Amino acid sequence: MKLISYQSDRGPRIAGLRGSEIIDLHDADPSLSSCPKALLAQGPEAIGRAEKALVTGRPVTTPVTWLTPIPSPEKIICIGLNYADHARETKAAVPSCPVVFSKFPTALLPHEGTVRLPRVSAQVDYEAELVLVIGRRGRYIPENEARRHIAAYTCGNDVSARDWQRNKPGGQWLSGKSFDTFAPCGPWMVTADEIPEPGKLGIKLRLNGQVMQDSNTAELIFSVDHLVSYVSQFCTLNPGDLIFSGTPSGVGMGRQPPVYLKPGDVTEVEIERIGVLRNRFMAE
Repeated sequence: MKLISYQSDRGPRIAGLRGSEIIDLHDADPSLSSCPKALLAQGPEAIGRAEKALVTGRPVTTPVTWLTPIPSPEKIICIGLNYADHARETKAAVPSCPVVFSKFPTALLPHEGTVRLPRVSAQVDYEAELVLVIGRRGRYIPENEARRHIAAYTCGNDVSARDWQRNKPGGQWLSGKSFDTFAPCGPWMVTADEIPEPGKLGIKLRLNGQVMQDSNTAELIFSVDHLVSYVSQFCTLNPGDLIFSGTPSGVGMGRQPPVYLKPGDVTEVEIERIGVLRNRFMAE
């Protein structure tokens, strides 16, 4: 099931996609929450009711503004160096445990939103990523129970200012990754029941129509199950939390010469069974 968040005159709402029609799930079944995070927290039984509401509900007839799948996540957790092919291209050692950093919620940007290239960076890069959407609260989650805590998946682009990430004292991943608009995700989230094997998904990024990244989540060093379990060792995961799971080879900084984003560029992140996330870039 494809779930989208959209802005209405009643605030952010959760809807399902029926073909090209947008079905407000709460309007179709008032027992379902209108809040994306709260709906996920209602669990698989609520998703089952949402699927029924999708069949019977009436389409939204007024124009809507799409939001990111989770408009206000509590946490945006990101994993670095998590594809074997990306580690090879950057000549980095394969990590013995996940490399973890975060992005601020102000970095979020929806499908078709415009990424602002900061005036203080000249080396902005793209990174196609599979994003996990947490649906069930948990701490110290065993790896064999991790899937029970993943409600959905979506596409993400971990936009990165390499000069801030790599050239500042200490290597400052947080600042290099957290500029406003640097976390596009969407266009929707696909419920986990439709993606039984998240470790076997084709993942691509196109820059102005040219394929720059073309890999598969089979290249993940640490599986989605391991990531959920590992992260839950140091923080409580809550419904709506996002985990960007890492990017494959083909990033701009790994090319000779390097390819960095410029005003007017358009990226498309395509992940098998999920969809295509498209964003344009402009000068700040």
